[in-house]
Amino acid sequence: MVWTILQVSFRRLKNNRSELLLTFLVPILFFSIFALIFGSRGTSGTSIPKIKIALSDQNPSDVSRRAIELLREQTSLRITDAHTALLHADSVEHELARLVEPSLAEDLVRRGSVSAAVVFSSPTAQSSFPTIQLLADSYDQVSGQVLSALVQKSVMTAFAEEQRKQVPAGPIRSVAFAPASNPFPSTELPTIQSVDILGSKKTNPVIAMYAAGIAVMFLLFSATTASGSLLEERENSTLDRLLCSRLSMDQLLLGKWAYLTIVGMVQMVFMFSWGALVFGIDLFNHLEGFFAMTLVTAGASSSFALLLASMCKSRTQLSWISTIVILSMSALGGSMVPRYLMSESMQRAGMLTFNAWALEGYNKIFWRDLQLHDIELELGVLTLCGFCFIVGARLFAIRWERS
Repeated sequence: MVWTILQVSFRRLKNNRSELLLTFLVPILFFSIFALIFGSRGTSGTSIPKIKIALSDQNPSDVSRRAIELLREQTSLRITDAHTALLHADSVEHELARLVEPSLAEDLVRRGSVSAAVVFSSPTAQSSFPTIQLLADSYDQVSGQVLSALVQKSVMTAFAEEQRKQVPAGPIRSVAFAPASNPFPSTELPTIQSVDILGSKKTNPVIAMYAAGIAVMFLLFSATTASGSLLEERENSTLDRLLCSRLSMDQLLLGKWAYLTIVGMVQMVFMFSWGALVFGIDLFNHLEGFFAMTLVTAGASSSFALLLASMCKSRTQLSWISTIVILSMSALGGSMVPRYLMSESMQRAGMLTFNAWALEGYNKIFWRDLQLHDIELELGVLTLCGFCFIVGARLFAIRWERS
């Protein structure tokens, strides 16, 4: 009897395509995705994401010039171009190319244009060497630490070279000298200060960073689950009776889309309200941007769910297809793994998913404290995605009208 049960179970597995895919394909798929995300970081220099930084030198000196030259030689850094800086400022008055004003450097970090900025400040009354400020964005927890080590190395190397220049050349001669009260004066070293531009102002920075990723992923799951009602109505012939009435397929899809969008918005409001009350997310100071992002994100998710439902033949098929697609999009888009950990090629691939655009918009609102006009690109992309998805769903639904 045990052998009979075993045979029946294997035959059921063989004839069940969804169970086969979930058993063998999904683990390989996600292993490949995470292997590409983490494994490629140590295979080649081209796959390692470069750290985008801005450089500023208020009072150029020999030490600061040499330190900046050493930073430019680092292959792991990508210094912002002067043309990019000119888009935000009227002029660049430094003799070295690709240097920006300190205020512009801070603004670039705040807006997410660069991961960090290195500012060489003017010497103070207590020190003849410039004070180096490392303006970091703690959203990218890796770049700040790597850049801090590179800046320390470059500054110390430049400082040591400057000290060697002050040593007179020639043989050492023995000369008589009078005893001094301090025969070994202390060597003055440049000061490096690390400043967290954004994270220091957050009551709970970790929650603020990852709230959007979790919310968008579960919004997709709930929307696809609810869109399965289309397939249920198709299976029990309810859809045929509806189409025989005055109801058109366009009206049916728009009604389903409106319902899913409203439920999705309520879900997002509930999740972020819970985060604000329990975990300290600053929701009430970002209501305008939050509702704008929630509207387009819920609309795009609803359109995507209807597209998947219109492509499938049964609710079971919709279940396993949506699981694979949503988890893959969430992994590439940043809901599971922060995108700054990915290689540059994986980051570009992630931008093909609307998860990445939704997360970028929410991060600009809650993490970077930007205004509504700063997320126009994200709003436009998500709106376009929603329109394309609902048009695709309408095209696939033609087969239901013909049958």
